[in-house]
Amino acid sequence: MTDEVTQNEMPDLSGLNQQQQVNQQSQQQGQQTQQESTDLNINDLNGMKTIIDLASSRGTFKPNEMMAVGQIYMKLSNFLASVQKQGN
Repeated sequence: MTDEVTQNEMPDLSGLNQQQQVNQQSQQQGQQTQQESTDLNINDLNGMKTIIDLASSRGTFKPNEMMAVGQIYMKLSNFLASVQKQGN
């Protein structure tokens, strides 16, 4: 019975090691995701333009938001047009 009490009182270190491995893997995946998420390309910007266009056509934005959305949309459109001209 003394052996049972001693075993129950000792912490389970094997789970701790597994938890440390899980934490390390999560951190590595987070770093990879962070690196991937900072990559922004022309296709992403075209996608954003399409999203704004669809959202506005579906009435997603309130009237008081339309001016700001329109300004950003125009900046994005002009930027994409200039990039396309440079590519040609």
